[in-house]
Amino acid sequence: MKLGVALPVIDRDVGGDPAAIRAFAQAAEAIGYQDLATPDHVLGVNAASRPDWGDRNTSADLFQDPFVLFGFLAACTEKIEFSTQLLILAQRQTVLVAKQAACLDVMCGGRFRLGIGVGWNPVEFTGLNENFHNRGRRSEEQVEVMKALWAEPHITFAGRYHKIEDAGINPLPPRRTIPLWYGGHADVTLERVVKWGDGWLPLAYGPGDEAKAAFDKLRRLADAAGRDPDSIGIDTRVAAGVGDEREWRDVVQFWKSCGVTRLTLTTYSGRGHLRRIAGRTLADHLAAMKRYWNAVADLL
Repeated sequence: MKLGVALPVIDRDVGGDPAAIRAFAQAAEAIGYQDLATPDHVLGVNAASRPDWGDRNTSADLFQDPFVLFGFLAACTEKIEFSTQLLILAQRQTVLVAKQAACLDVMCGGRFRLGIGVGWNPVEFTGLNENFHNRGRRSEEQVEVMKALWAEPHITFAGRYHKIEDAGINPLPPRRTIPLWYGGHADVTLERVVKWGDGWLPLAYGPGDEAKAAFDKLRRLADAAGRDPDSIGIDTRVAAGVGDEREWRDVVQFWKSCGVTRLTLTTYSGRGHLRRIAGRTLADHLAAMKRYWNAVADLL
């Protein structure tokens, strides 16, 4: 099992300062973390004009563009991997995402993993001139287009939403593919994972029976489709702001017993079953990241 860490960018603790981002990434790599993750939103609403918005992301939350962020960090690191958790694919132009992902994968030497989701915020889709209501169906064809573009110098594609006439992207990713991981918890998401995905990012589940049942469902779907369930990775979240060393070890052992292949530590998120750390400085995040690694590394 691999252990990665989410870059604490959203709350501005680290995310607004390039030097702090670089220091966090280099410290994570030096400690032994195998992956750096970042979330994605392009537009944030002004919560002052939406009193019923609730506990959802707004313009107050800082989101670095994932391709720019990881392009910067590719030059600052040597071996740590990068993953989007999650890039909202359907609000972007497909060919452009394929090109950006391929360029990033070249720049980082094949260390990139593309985690995608369908999104939940119609304001973003409207602002980006994309249809919120068909985003799931479109994302399926988007994946087909990207996989084809990564594999061959030129493709011809005629689908419902895309038309490409004997053209291609350059550069191509080093492996002629990029690992594609799906986020989300609906049954249709699991079906897409089995059909097209290298892995699943069920970020909302805490340790317990609900997660076990979801993993079992994924494996049944894989079996029914003639796919080896062990060929599908699973990456879920753990938090440094919940519990102590003993509890952290119990959680890691639970996820390992479920067949989870990757864990992503968060030091900043306070939603759902996760809790952020108390401190707000770079030093606080670095200390929490080191403490967590020291507590669980022998279990990986």
